[in-house]
Amino acid sequence: MSYGKRKIFNDPVYGLISFNHDVLYSIIDHPYMQRLRRISQQALSHYVYPGALHTRFHHALGALHLMTEALEILTGKGVHISEQEKRGVCIAILLHDAGHGPFSHALEHVLINIRHEELSVSIMNRIEKELGEDFTLARKIFQNDYDRPFLNQLVSGQLDMDRLDYLTRDSYFSGVAEGVIGYDRIIRMLHVVDDQLTVEEKGLYSVEKFLVARRIMYWQVYLHKTVIAAEQMLISIMKRASWLVSQQKHVECSMALRMLLYQRENQGSEELLGAFLTLDDTDILHMIKCGLYAEDFIFRTLCTNLLHRRLFKVKLQNTPLDQSWKNDLRLKILEKLPIDESEIHYFLTEKTETNTLYNSQEGEIIIRSKDGTPRPFSHYYPDFYIKNDEEKFVFIYYSV
Repeated sequence: MSYGKRKIFNDPVYGLISFNHDVLYSIIDHPYMQRLRRISQQALSHYVYPGALHTRFHHALGALHLMTEALEILTGKGVHISEQEKRGVCIAILLHDAGHGPFSHALEHVLINIRHEELSVSIMNRIEKELGEDFTLARKIFQNDYDRPFLNQLVSGQLDMDRLDYLTRDSYFSGVAEGVIGYDRIIRMLHVVDDQLTVEEKGLYSVEKFLVARRIMYWQVYLHKTVIAAEQMLISIMKRASWLVSQQKHVECSMALRMLLYQRENQGSEELLGAFLTLDDTDILHMIKCGLYAEDFIFRTLCTNLLHRRLFKVKLQNTPLDQSWKNDLRLKILEKLPIDESEIHYFLTEKTETNTLYNSQEGEIIIRSKDGTPRPFSHYYPDFYIKNDEEKFVFIYYSV
């Protein structure tokens, strides 16, 4: 191991952390990774939980740290993992979220209609070329194309290092204690059987707690009704900005954002992809602040209300909303605002939100029993955990 580029990071969750491959530090120093310092991990969750201001950069380093811990535990249990495989899986987890755009999931597919996982592969290819490194193995692991599935499952699976870090980190910064998971115990209980990731049976209750905590975090944090309202307003702002530029109206924004707004039909081009990879939260916030003085009423109103936290109201329930109530609300909004029927969608949105406690379709969590026999998690919890998605009906609207 070379120590030429080695640094120590002081992580607020895990303490002092460092990594075993110089190439990881070269990737961390790359502008595409440094860009993640300016992209929020939880979008607008800080409108509800003021401490939730951590970034994708924090999360990437945290997931990488947990990966190094998992690799050490597995090799200590006799699982053979070559140095090349360790290098590859660490690169894959470090870059797993590099394709996120401004405000992470809140604006996914709004600015560019490409999944962030595909963008992460494009970034991997670009960094590989610039550094003169070989990321072939990392790419195979990331794309689930490697012949040792447990390595991919550590990056993207039911108990991957991505989920273990974001739940730990998001609960820490939001202050939601119900989201705390025993990530360290889960990692210590990991094992491999026939190249499949498993959890030793004595870690069963830690897995149960992880699943329950994940469900709670979705309803209490990620899908909190105020967070839903703020993020929907952000989406409406971007949609109005796109409409304005399509009508040759001026929208004050950065050059990179202007390229995305003006040339949405060419989103597969290398030029636009390059522009997207320079964007971060500050581009959007700059546009919103300039929108305080925009001539367009809809754009100005949305920007002002979001910036000043005058948020839309949200009705969230388990059954479909009453149609007459929705119609009455629509009429009230049209009476109050100087807009026509074709523009009301900026101020009124209906959708559903889904939360799954345990989705066995993703591939079951495998428990390694005391005699070494692998059994699916549903073997231990056949009724309670294997259930339909929890679905809620959501109506987001301008307060009248």
